[in-house]
This record gives sequence, structure tokens and C-alpha cells, in this order.
Amino acid sequence: MNDKELDIAYFLSFCIEQYRKKHQLSGEETFSLFDKYDVLPYLEENFEILHTQGHHWLMEEIDELINNKKKEIIK
Repeated sequence: MNDKELDIAYFLSFCIEQYRKKHQLSGEETFSLFDKYDVLPYLEENFEILHTQGHHWLMEEIDELINNKKKEIIK
């Protein structure tokens, strides 16, 4: 694993843990939610921009992503 891949892995685990804490979820619940709404691929694809943001902003970004995906499913 190169340095960038390691940085992305740390970033993804940071986002999972921060989101879990914010919403008082278990790790399994958080991962299931991220899996269902394709959060991890989004975070990985946009790592260069997202990893420079603060964790409060990141949590709002993830909430918005999930809410938008939920709306798409309802349509």
C-alpha cells in the first residue's frame, strides 16, 4: 500500500468513526449505512478535496449525500 492509499484508508476510517459518534450508531450500523448509500466510494473519489475540510463540515456533507440518495430511491 502506498502513502496515498494509506492516507485514504485513514481518512475513510476517520469519517466512519466521526459519523458513528455523531449519530450514536454502532460501527456495523454506520458501515451498513455507508454501504447502502455508497458513501465510501464518494469519499474516496473526492478525497483530494474532502480531506482538507473540518470534521463538522464532512459530517454535514455525508448527511447531505445520504439524504439525497434516499430521495433518489423514493422517486
